[in-house]
Amino acid sequence: MKWNVIVHPKAKKEIEALPIDMRAKLVRILELMQATSPFEIKEPLVKNLGGKLMEIRLQGKDGIARVLYVLVKEKRIALIHAFVKKTQKTPRTAIECALRRAGEIEHE
Repeated sequence: MKWNVIVHPKAKKEIEALPIDMRAKLVRILELMQATSPFEIKEPLVKNLGGKLMEIRLQGKDGIARVLYVLVKEKRIALIHAFVKKTQKTPRTAIECALRRAGEIEHE
């Protein structure tokens, strides 16, 4: 069974705001995850941020961005937060926002 991608409504707007080259890379990584398994994709494309929270790592001509996601039941990849990264470390506020949205997705 193929993995399906779902997108939190707020994350959809954040992803649409990313530069086009980063969105294209995101689509390629998601297609790869769906064709194989999210568990097969490793660094430097994805990284575990602790617990169930994962990040897709995007680099483009305008900088670096991250799309945070969780895996939820019924083979779904839930994209929950996207942002352009401005510091070396993922901001705590981004992680807190993602965890809050993950809770919303899991209770649907």
